[in-house]
Amino acid sequence: MQEEIRALLAGAFSDAEIDLSLDGNRALIEIVSSHFDDMSRVQRQQAVYAVIADYIADGRLHAVTIKAQSPKP
Repeated sequence: MQEEIRALLAGAFSDAEIDLSLDGNRALIEIVSSHFDDMSRVQRQQAVYAVIADYIADGRLHAVTIKAQSPKP
């Protein structure tokens, strides 16, 4: 499942640096992408949630922590 999620995120955020950790149905996603430029923290998280929504809806993922950042300082 980890590689499936990584592939989905890489497809959605083509320039992203992705660090993904899974522990059962819990995930920690750290992602840096220019896609997040000029987005608020909430908008960034919503963009990532949209990509993994099916995994959350069917219970494969239950607890998700997202650290989504822009490469801009």
